[in-house]
Amino acid sequence: MHVLVNAAVSVDGKLSSRLREQVRISGPDDFDRVDRIRAAADAVMVGVGTVLADDPHLTIDLEDRRVQRLRSGRPANPARVVADSRARTPPDARILDDEATTHVLVSEAAPDARLTPLREAGAELVVAGEERVDLPAALSALEDAGIDRLMVEGGGELIFSLFEAGLVDELSVYVGSMLVGGRDAPTLADGEGFVEGFPRLSLESAERIDDGILLRYAV
Repeated sequence: MHVLVNAAVSVDGKLSSRLREQVRISGPDDFDRVDRIRAAADAVMVGVGTVLADDPHLTIDLEDRRVQRLRSGRPANPARVVADSRARTPPDARILDDEATTHVLVSEAAPDARLTPLREAGAELVVAGEERVDLPAALSALEDAGIDRLMVEGGGELIFSLFEAGLVDELSVYVGSMLVGGRDAPTLADGEGFVEGFPRLSLESAERIDDGILLRYAV
């Protein structure tokens, strides 16, 4: 499986403010770029924190791109994936509508009382790991389900966990021309952080888009 992490951050590396509410960092050209990446992906993945904070839809915006996918024999929208160890995804979340298949990755510690409503809402549950989602095992299960190209859109906890597990192949970061600040504001890679064995990146390209810059790295 090829895993691409794509994110937009402020110039000081923040995904959003300390209130963890969505902040508009990029502009229309970058939104279109993200839509193209989604259209090329088999699935789009976020962490449950992103679902709870933003209630994202994670579908393709441009109708022509959905039509092109259908003509190529693929679903109109890529599948959606939520990393959610304790099954906190609300059953009425937009990510669980009928626009695309949604896989919710949970651990064995997820309460049955939360799993049943998710199943009833149409979620396809992938159980991997005891207390937290075992990402290598979960992604292997997704690959068995036909997902070969996975786009990850955040948040910082999930991105760090994927890097920690050595699962990221490519990183695209749009750096917007704004400052957010705040010691409690989420960053591109949160979690415990590395103290050694820092992942090394190779800069592939830098491109000005809107009023920011897009950096593409191989991992």
